[in-house]
Amino acid sequence: MFSGIVAALGKVKFVEMKNSCNVAINIEKVYLSEFMDKDNPIKIGSSISCSGICLTLKEKDDNLLFFDVSEETISKTNFSEWKVGTYINLERSLRIGDEIGGHFVSGHIDYVAKVKNIIKIDNSRVIRFSLKKKLRKFLTEKGSITLNGVSLTVNNVKNSFFEVNIIPFTWNKTNFCFLKNGSTVNLEVDLLARYLLNLK
Repeated sequence: MFSGIVAALGKVKFVEMKNSCNVAINIEKVYLSEFMDKDNPIKIGSSISCSGICLTLKEKDDNLLFFDVSEETISKTNFSEWKVGTYINLERSLRIGDEIGGHFVSGHIDYVAKVKNIIKIDNSRVIRFSLKKKLRKFLTEKGSITLNGVSLTVNNVKNSFFEVNIIPFTWNKTNFCFLKNGSTVNLEVDLLARYLLNLK
C-alpha cells in the first residue's frame, strides 16, 4: 500500500523483455529522506511503487534497484514503453504510523491513459487524459486518482476524458515534466470508489 507521494526519481538503467522480463532502476534524485533511511533500509522483497506499478525488489546494489516484471504487469501497464533513460516515480510502501499525504494507493493499474492535451496556465499545467468508458463511474470531480504513482485530484471528467491540474512542485519533482501529447501514464482509480461501487 502506498500514498501516492513521490519520494524519489529514478532512471531506467537497463530493461530486458526476452525469456524473462526484468528492469534495473537507478535512484537519481531523492526528495524524501525516508526513501533512503539508513535506520530502515530498503530490504529485498520490499514493494516499491515504480510509476504507479507495485513491483517486488529482488536485488539492490548501491543506488540500483532490480525487479522482475510479469507478463500480466506488462499487458496492463505502460511498462512495454520503458527504455534506458526513462524516468520513473518511486515510493516505498507505507508503514504503520506514516503520514498519508495523498490517498491509499494499491499499485495495481486499471488503465493506460494517453495525454490528449497540456495547457500551461501561469506555472501550472492542466492535462487532459483519455478515459475508458467503463472507468467513468469511478471518477468524480474533486475525487482522487493516481497517475504514474502520483496522488492527484480530478478537476473535470466526461465520458471519454478527464483533467487534472499539476502544480509546479509536482511538475518539477515527478516524471510529469517529460509528458507531451500522446504520452501514456499508468492510471489507478480510487480504492474507496472501487469498493463502494461494488458493494451489493
